[in-house]
Amino acid sequence: MQKLNGLLTNDIIEESAWEALEKSILYYKGRPVGTVAAFDASVEALNYDQCFVRDFVSSALIFLIKGKTDIVRNFLEETLKLQPKDRQLDAYKPGRGLIPASFKVVSDNGEEYLEADFGEHAIARVTPVDSCLWWILLLRAYVVATKDFSLAYQPEFQTGIRLIMEICLANRFDMYPTLLVPDGACMIDRRLGIYGHPLELQVLFYAALRAAREMLICQGNQDVVEAIDNRLPLLCAHIRQHYWIDINRLNAIYRFKSEEYGKAAVNLFNIYVDSIPYYELDKWLPKKGGYLAGNVGPSQLDTRFFALGNLMAIISDLATEEQSQAIMTLIEDRWEDLVGDMPMKICYPALEDEEYRIVTGCDPKNIPWSYHNAGSWPVLMWMLAAASVKAGKPYIAGKAIEIAQARLLEDEWPEYYDGKKGRLIGKQARKYQTWTIAGFLLAAELMENPSHLSLISFDKLPSELVSRACEFEIGSVDTSISL
Repeated sequence: MQKLNGLLTNDIIEESAWEALEKSILYYKGRPVGTVAAFDASVEALNYDQCFVRDFVSSALIFLIKGKTDIVRNFLEETLKLQPKDRQLDAYKPGRGLIPASFKVVSDNGEEYLEADFGEHAIARVTPVDSCLWWILLLRAYVVATKDFSLAYQPEFQTGIRLIMEICLANRFDMYPTLLVPDGACMIDRRLGIYGHPLELQVLFYAALRAAREMLICQGNQDVVEAIDNRLPLLCAHIRQHYWIDINRLNAIYRFKSEEYGKAAVNLFNIYVDSIPYYELDKWLPKKGGYLAGNVGPSQLDTRFFALGNLMAIISDLATEEQSQAIMTLIEDRWEDLVGDMPMKICYPALEDEEYRIVTGCDPKNIPWSYHNAGSWPVLMWMLAAASVKAGKPYIAGKAIEIAQARLLEDEWPEYYDGKKGRLIGKQARKYQTWTIAGFLLAAELMENPSHLSLISFDKLPSELVSRACEFEIGSVDTSISL
């Protein structure tokens, strides 16, 4: 009887979630084109009445799984039309190839049009980097779900993919295979000290390269394909080697010498030993656990755990099998820190005290253990579910989903939670946040039918590409394309 009541409760929760998701659908000229960020009538809409590219991904994936493919196709087509195709001389205008952060439907004299936001109206006016990468991943997911390769092969879509790749693979002031980006250019869209080469964007970059490589036809795109083939193995090897932290790696870093020169240098990034919280990490790291660092760059090793980057590294096969198992072991062994009473911490630990004041600029929304500064985000549940399935540990996600089931409906699907264990509804969290709803539904679907993982997962890199990574040192090969 108890099991029957549990099933009934789950059915009620999912039915309520679907009703809320359908209310969030955004229509343009009578066609569904996306979902609004939140459908919370109790507060001013601000920009939560827009469709954000990164937010829509979880909704799109659940729509694809349920066979509601039209909304995803419409979204891909309409956002592609918003992509600037001409070279821009005005530095205050969005550059060629960018996909907007969000868009909204505007009516003027009875006519509807879409108004894109490339960051011009965002806090701090930061242009998103992840929108382009998520767009490519979503296009691939649509192709995998529908087997409609013709959409990706259309000239306008081939051009769209190429323009995004040109941004990512262009000549730059950098000698790493990673992407150099400003603070706030991804899901963490406020200042949090992630400028440089943050893990989240490197993993999305890797996955987008994989997806673009699958969808680009060589005719007219051979230079892009070659650039991708050059960049992929170098990026993969770089992340696996230089971002990885476990007890063995920590011991090696602990004994680093600084100010080394030349090819014999071991401490390639000149990491200063005293900048790493060794004794805290020594206590926190399980013997068989590990994770990918938040950021690596000149004299920088950000040892915070960032959930999205680590989970997507497992899903996209960027992490090795051993690293994937170690990441899941860390999550399991440090459950109270990383999951707690609401899945899942966006990062851990929080910036506190003087570090919080200096790094965030005393951001009142990113106070310690809130919002992006180690708040808990239910949308991450679908990535946790996908990573758990991929790593062969679905029981980890099952436990997280049970925790969420007990609260999300009652709490009216909030955007995020606060506190060290995620017990408090976020101080400024919107209710009926669409990606919270979709993330819950998607996590449940991935657990019920693991074959859906193919929408966002990849096989291992071909061995001939992997072997190339051993042939070059950082900066010794041109991985750019001519513009």
